[in-house]
Amino acid sequence: MNTIPAETWVEIEQVILTPAQRAPGIPDDTRATPYVRRISGFLTAPAAVGGDATIRTLIGRTLTGTLRVVNPSYSHSFGDTVPELLNIGLGGQA
Repeated sequence: MNTIPAETWVEIEQVILTPAQRAPGIPDDTRATPYVRRISGFLTAPAAVGGDATIRTLIGRTLTGTLRVVNPSYSHSFGDTVPELLNIGLGGQA
């Protein structure tokens, strides 16, 4: 395993609810997976991907979780453009 040096920007994962703790009213496929949160910050000590790691967030919080990503970036989008929605709010001006 490669050790990631302290002060590297990383993303950790924390399990908030295990599948056994999930609400019974949610869909089965959702209830079968853990509810997790991912937080980015700077490693406070060297750590390996997949191992325990402690980070310091941009606002100074110290959190511990499983190291998942080194130098994380944003990869989400709002999906493809929906032409039918482009004129909403224009009051018929388009």
